[in-house]
Amino acid sequence: MNPSAFHAMSYGVYIISTWDNGRPTGCTANCAAQITANPATVMVSINKENYTNHCIRDCGHFSVSILSEKSDPAIIGTFGFRSGKDFDKFENTPYRIADALPVISDSCAYIVCRVIDTMETSTHTIFLGEVIGAEVTSDNPPMTYAYYHKVIKGKTAKNAPTYIAEEKTENTAETAVKYVCSVCGYEYNGNIPFEELPDTWTCPICGQPKKVFQKK
Repeated sequence: MNPSAFHAMSYGVYIISTWDNGRPTGCTANCAAQITANPATVMVSINKENYTNHCIRDCGHFSVSILSEKSDPAIIGTFGFRSGKDFDKFENTPYRIADALPVISDSCAYIVCRVIDTMETSTHTIFLGEVIGAEVTSDNPPMTYAYYHKVIKGKTAKNAPTYIAEEKTENTAETAVKYVCSVCGYEYNGNIPFEELPDTWTCPICGQPKKVFQKK
């Protein structure tokens, strides 16, 4: 089997949100799709180890905020590389309430759903939701997963459906010195030498400080 075949499939970058006993929480996802048009239904795939999975089950609703190419990349890291169980991801992330669910302000569209069915795999739960609200919020182009990797240079979280396929096919033969974020895996490739970056500089993906970067 050639895992590279999966790279030909289309993916987006989404923030899946729900409520945790009255507190907004959520996670980054790359696997969401419309299943039917009438009635409108949408599916999302969430790792069973994600705290968001537990919260969607309890709440019975979820929202899909569709990030655009203009969205702040730090949102992806905030929601993709830390657990909502012990970290308030919405504390510094602008959001609003739409159809009773939290949605990210810095997005190009959102969809709000009521869970009507689930399917269990060995690692993920597929939540099927009946759409109860949707809106286009900007004309910025939606961010694709390919754009996230090729332009933003983002990395795949270990609990993403595509993690194994992508990470195992990366070229690890490079010998040049690299500085890599130990939290999210972002590889610094800016014009300024890493050593000359100010101590206040933070990872553009997960927002962690310069000191968490490791020399490879």
